Amino acid sequence: MTSTADPDYWSLLGLSPDAGSEQLKRAFRREARRWHPDLNGNDPLAEERFKLVNEAYAVLSDPRRRRAWERGGDGLGSQHDPFAQGFPDFEEYLEVVLGEAIPRSDRQPTDDRTAPNRAETTRAETDRSETGRSEPPVASPPPPPPVRAGEDLESTVELTPEQALHGTTVELSLDDGTVVELQTPPQAGDGWRLRLEGVAAGGRDHFLQLRVQTPDGLRIDGLRVHYRLELFPPDAALGCAVDVPTLDGPVTLQVPPGSSSGRLLRLRGRGLVLDERRGDQLVEIVVVIPADLGDAERALYRRLQELALEAEDERAGR
Repeated sequence: MTSTADPDYWSLLGLSPDAGSEQLKRAFRREARRWHPDLNGNDPLAEERFKLVNEAYAVLSDPRRRRAWERGGDGLGSQHDPFAQGFPDFEEYLEVVLGEAIPRSDRQPTDDRTAPNRAETTRAETDRSETGRSEPPVASPPPPPPVRAGEDLESTVELTPEQALHGTTVELSLDDGTVVELQTPPQAGDGWRLRLEGVAAGGRDHFLQLRVQTPDGLRIDGLRVHYRLELFPPDAALGCAVDVPTLDGPVTLQVPPGSSSGRLLRLRGRGLVLDERRGDQLVEIVVVIPADLGDAERALYRRLQELALEAEDERAGR
């Protein structure tokens, strides 16, 4: 089967094309908080995803840019990189982009949320289009094995897509021999961090990080599936057909010409299914350079570099 996908800013923000301006703002706040580099110190992809969120809002909130994007362009024109000099403070960033001053006394801390004797997720809320609850299936997958806490008071537990979708019981073995049993939230995702308040020695908190990935590199987040597709520069520049894994088996994806790193392509209906709802699969393009270039390849890259400089000189009227 062959699937054709296009960049989708709506999907990036978890919205449908009929969303209003207030919904767009709420989704932007949510995703910006989720991916702001200051709040994701251990996530190497956070900066790039944060830029994409900013790009999506810049296009969808501007009628002129949005029309250009809907006609097949990128909607950005010659816009410069607003983060070339670094990333602003998160709250100040929202004030500038949304034009809404946030009183200091009303600002919420960005630390993990707490609740007595239960786990809570500190990641962004699930998409409005993908919320809801369902009864666990009668034949649920076996629970994951117990995990043992380390000195850093953080453990990682692996879940299957089905366990993440419906929630499952996890046993956490502490250093003092105490076994804590908790229920993971339904529609959880890879990278979610659950906080267990006061369960460790001395009344300290313990954190449980969820890992929801398949052997072929699919990452689960709610009903959605994420996949990083690595391409060599010629394939990204000229476009190509490439097989990508999905939960239902591999499909052939048509990558459009001129696809840069960070571009998101959507495979409709290739996510998880809950009741009558089915999520999508997002494919993120990652352009990679081979580490072992031969002499002929190096010569071609040098020629491309020369052509790029010549084109730049022509645009500058030199």
